[in-house]
Amino acid sequence: MSAPLVHVRDLEVRFVTRDATVHAVNGVSFDLAERESLCILGESGSGKSVTLRALMGLNPPRRTKLSGTVRVGGHDILAASERRLADIRGGTVSMIFQEPMTALDPVFTIGRQIAETVMRHEGLSRASADARALELLELVQIPSAKRRLAAYPHELSGGLRQRAMIAIALSCRPKLLLADEPTTALDATVQIQILLLLRRLQQEMGMGVIFVTHDLGVAGEIADRVAVMYAGKFIEEGPVRSLMRAPLHPYAQGLLGATVHSGMRGERLTTIPGAPPNLERVPKGCAFAPRCALVEEACLPAVPTFRSPFPGHAARCVRVRDAA
Repeated sequence: MSAPLVHVRDLEVRFVTRDATVHAVNGVSFDLAERESLCILGESGSGKSVTLRALMGLNPPRRTKLSGTVRVGGHDILAASERRLADIRGGTVSMIFQEPMTALDPVFTIGRQIAETVMRHEGLSRASADARALELLELVQIPSAKRRLAAYPHELSGGLRQRAMIAIALSCRPKLLLADEPTTALDATVQIQILLLLRRLQQEMGMGVIFVTHDLGVAGEIADRVAVMYAGKFIEEGPVRSLMRAPLHPYAQGLLGATVHSGMRGERLTTIPGAPPNLERVPKGCAFAPRCALVEEACLPAVPTFRSPFPGHAARCVRVRDAA
């Protein structure tokens, strides 16, 4: 059996300041196979983006404390030097950021930003890199691609900027693509176009994809498997169809119930009461217990272990029973 593309065990991420320590990620473990798509789902502040950045070594080094194991494409990310990480980023793992206007450099053209990435990692000449840049803009379906090479980020619409960001991320043919809520700032029509584009490119290029979102609809479009995250932990994992049809954890059930869909006109939107916990003080037991309508005494002494009633589908909840 071949090694997984991504292997994460007991990942913990702490942000340490003079005044406090924030426990952003608290013991996350998962594997990702080649060509597989995983969606990490949860509210803002649950640790999704911090987990993604840990896979590339992008969390601020001065105040970040990391522990556990993170291997991507055979590389030990937590043990790698900054110089080694610079080589891994782009060729092995690449990232699409949430807001392309801040991720793209405003003083360089789109074509130059793509070409310089290719020249840095693949050692191509300027002419070859420019030709690759044009191919990539055509690959991500940017209209009038040749003309757009000379455009600056502010001259493009939000959807075109996001496509340009995808082109940069794919420029060195990475094995793993990380996407940090890349459709959040886009309108619904452009959002679905970007999702379909990412799914097609993943299949054509044979990449693994980890996609972060708080939108269940997005997860349904892009994912093979879903991990629900709360207070820095994965609290439910399973195949996308199984999790959408029958979520096991009360938090996942709440997310599904709070999702707007067709046919809801005139109905009251379901909400999850309360607020996520303060990660400066991680609760001793189930972190969702203060917001859970089904809480019981067994939830409070310790964090529940994963229980799996169906093959490949598990949740950290005392109400879930393991398969016999």
